[in-house]
Amino acid sequence: MNFVSLRSGISVEGTEIEAFRSDKKDTSYCYLMAGVHGDKVEGVYVLKMLYEWLQEEDVKDVSFIVVPILNVDGYRAGNRTNAHGVDLNRNLPSTNWEAEVREPKYNPGPEALSEPENQYLDGLFAKYPPHLILTFHSWKPILNYNSDCKEVAEFLAKYNEYPVEGDIGYPTPGSLGNYGPEKYNSPVLTFECPTLSDDKDLKAIWEENQEGLKKLLHSDLIKKK
Repeated sequence: MNFVSLRSGISVEGTEIEAFRSDKKDTSYCYLMAGVHGDKVEGVYVLKMLYEWLQEEDVKDVSFIVVPILNVDGYRAGNRTNAHGVDLNRNLPSTNWEAEVREPKYNPGPEALSEPENQYLDGLFAKYPPHLILTFHSWKPILNYNSDCKEVAEFLAKYNEYPVEGDIGYPTPGSLGNYGPEKYNSPVLTFECPTLSDDKDLKAIWEENQEGLKKLLHSDLIKKK
């Protein structure tokens, strides 16, 4: 597939946030994104490899938006939060957003959508509406589905044998998993890779996921309904 560069975003520290769109314009898009948390290098790597593969593939009837690293400042510094110390996955303006700082790493910011990284992402959503969002993280292996994408999670689980969960066991106010379905009627699959502390290197994490992800992108499951 051919991709074109979209207008870049600008982070807190003035760093460019890149995004790409497949060259076929559409009414809605499958989003592939990573680096919401800057310390989640595993998810960033898996998306990097998937995007490289996708550029060599002919995937029919689906248009994509790819955001390789949203939290570019945090990624450079190895921090979960952005340069304001805000958790971008608690800063989106879902109805359950709350200002309480439960822990510093979950700092939601002074108000919902206060951060330039999320303002940029939300602008992409508004201009290029999502019909499915796959966001790559790392924590413990889990496929966390929000709204109508359980089938997508179960499809991937056939290949990587990760647990499929509709709830990770604690509240995530202001997260993409809440905001995507609520504002844009788009299911969100949070793809939690294993971490390097599990004695796996980046190549091994990609290798255990590449077959399922490649087959998913050729399946009908990611097409708009």
